Amino acid sequence: MRPTAYLATVRHVRTTPLRHDFTYRTSTWVVPLDGTDPNHELHWWQRAFVRFRASDHLGDSGSWRDNIVGFVGTYGLDASSWRIVALSGAATAGYAFDPLTLYWCTEPTGEPAAVIAEVRNTYGERHAYLVQPDERAVARAEKRLYVSPFNDVSGSYTMSVPPPDESGFDVRVILHRPGERPFVATWSGARPQSAGERLRLALHTPFAAQVVTVRIRLQGIRLWARRLPIQPRPEQPEELR
Repeated sequence: MRPTAYLATVRHVRTTPLRHDFTYRTSTWVVPLDGTDPNHELHWWQRAFVRFRASDHLGDSGSWRDNIVGFVGTYGLDASSWRIVALSGAATAGYAFDPLTLYWCTEPTGEPAAVIAEVRNTYGERHAYLVQPDERAVARAEKRLYVSPFNDVSGSYTMSVPPPDESGFDVRVILHRPGERPFVATWSGARPQSAGERLRLALHTPFAAQVVTVRIRLQGIRLWARRLPIQPRPEQPEELR
């Protein structure tokens, strides 16, 4: 299998202490991590714009897959034989920023083994959550990383993370806090079918990482202008820097 591009939609809905809702389109990749270099599997015309780099994700080695296997090993699990599929952005024009990367890990028998949610903020920090979704592909985790200057580190996530398939993907992350309405982020995508959809995907791909970063900062400016209080940023957790 080669890396496959999907035309994706990202939406964030904040309801407290003020209403803020935005949606944007982008390109997202489903990348099999089978031990080969995914860049070698790109079409020749994609290589001019897109790169997949282990250094843009968790771990220290030059192998994206080995880094995931090593991370899982810190939980006492042997992932060496697992099939691992990533849902991620890519480095475009030499720059990468992936607010969320998901990894679906499957046993050789086909049984689900785990899902990893790797979260990155605009301060260069990241944290990875290893979760065990239930039969509805829903998992829960306590929030550990300061993601937004307008949200502190309290609360917990509910993640709906069904694995991607040929038709697309549909991910939902909900942040819960006592006494507050949830903050909801959705990330969905589909393989382009029409000529118009293929054109939109092609237009989104070359500078997708740069555009994502600009959009995040512009939304931050809008919230700041509306006087949403900024929350102090704590020191990054020790588990993963």
